[in-house]
Amino acid sequence: MTTLQRLMTATALALCPVLPAQAADLIVGFTLDADTLDPANHRKRETETVIRNLYDGLLTRDANMVVVPEIAESMTQVSPTVYDFKIRSGIKFHDGTEMTAEDVKFTLDRVTVEGAMGDGQTSPRQSLMGPVASVEVLDGTTVRINLKEPWPILPAMLPNQQIVSKAFIERVGTAGLATQVNGTGPFKLAEWRKGDAIIMERFEDYYGGATDIPPVGKACVDRVIFKIIPESASRVAALLAGDVHIINELPTFSIAQVKATGTTDVMTVNGTRSFFIAMNMEGEIFDDPKVRQAAAHAIDRDLIIDRILDGNAARIDGILSPDAFGASDLPDIAYDPEKARALLAEAGFPDGIDITMDAESAFKDTAEAVASLLTKVGIRTTVAVGESAQLTEKWRTAGKPKSGDMYFTSWGNGSLDPFDIFTPTHRSNDRGNSAGYANPALDALLDAAAVELDVDKRAGLYREAELIINADLPYVYLWVPQDIYGVSKRLSGWQPSADSRINLHDACVN
Repeated sequence: MTTLQRLMTATALALCPVLPAQAADLIVGFTLDADTLDPANHRKRETETVIRNLYDGLLTRDANMVVVPEIAESMTQVSPTVYDFKIRSGIKFHDGTEMTAEDVKFTLDRVTVEGAMGDGQTSPRQSLMGPVASVEVLDGTTVRINLKEPWPILPAMLPNQQIVSKAFIERVGTAGLATQVNGTGPFKLAEWRKGDAIIMERFEDYYGGATDIPPVGKACVDRVIFKIIPESASRVAALLAGDVHIINELPTFSIAQVKATGTTDVMTVNGTRSFFIAMNMEGEIFDDPKVRQAAAHAIDRDLIIDRILDGNAARIDGILSPDAFGASDLPDIAYDPEKARALLAEAGFPDGIDITMDAESAFKDTAEAVASLLTKVGIRTTVAVGESAQLTEKWRTAGKPKSGDMYFTSWGNGSLDPFDIFTPTHRSNDRGNSAGYANPALDALLDAAAVELDVDKRAGLYREAELIINADLPYVYLWVPQDIYGVSKRLSGWQPSADSRINLHDACVN
């Protein structure tokens, strides 16, 4: 879409109210609809963002990513493999029934036990709970989690799981939970107009939320509406027109416009999603490390960050965000087109190669900029745009054969712990290993780091692992963008979080 077309679309939408709003409505212009409202049956951040306003977890994170108790009153590490959680009393589900320790056990069993979702289905979030062996109810208010082996990041991963009602699921089943909600969160579901809007109402019997994240109490606004607006110019238009109060994924080219209005502003936070290009090491081109090095040296990341991302990203030379645990300075993979051409020739391709790079439509412009730089050194690259689900099936084969040359993609790291980004994308045959990379020495390091309790030793293991991938280059490591939001100046009590959640419990519209 041209700039003129974007402006025309924006103008047209600015003239049309998004939804009839009540005085105390908070409306979010959001990029994607939820896949489901079942907390245990998805693997998408946008879905979790919606769900986390309807459900609470044992633990949560504040806006600075610090893990604090939420439904749990306290957590005690009994041994390296045993954690006890004291459950707060008086917490109610939206239907008025009291939440119990049995609900907590049922929730965690549903995520961690094979086939526990019903009809033989295992939760797609099982891997987020690592080596959980069993969950016990010790008494009416205490739940124990037993691990198969030490796993120091259990507290960091628990905010990803939200507590559900055992009785409600036994009544509606897993299929029913996809569209019906009976959570303990600050808002209850009023209506889900699929593809259009998710409308929530304040839960008047809410227990108040995490005591470490003031203010504690009921939500500020009467209703929250996630209005689905996939097109960026339309989201911006809705914000400028005053039809919505928050928009996510504000395009960088709209930042100045949003700041200039006097009624809207821009809020940013360092993101947690690493972008990279997978090179198919199972093929006959990128199995040669010199070709992979040539690709890495061909891409001027600083130029793309400056010109396309308007400076709103941090360069990476490994998989980890600069803010992640264990991140450290790595050897720079510098932009050097002459070196790239020489490496390509040394690899037996003096006349260059023709390859295809897969990318989702949302990243088409950036992928084409990367392709142009690759082409200049002799890696003649054509961008092929595909749907997310199709590309995931093609590239994330978990050890099964894969086809294709390159894949412009990303992986989120909401915990900022290496475990949930490094292991799935780099361990041999793991679910996110789109490069087909296999290195037993790296696997051993990742396995050791996952169970190491000494913080300094654990950071050292990840440092050693990052040096290996920095040398092997199964991927071209690119950048970690900032998350950029446009907000109304009528909004207060809200700040963006690095894990991309939009927690609206404390948000008010003035």
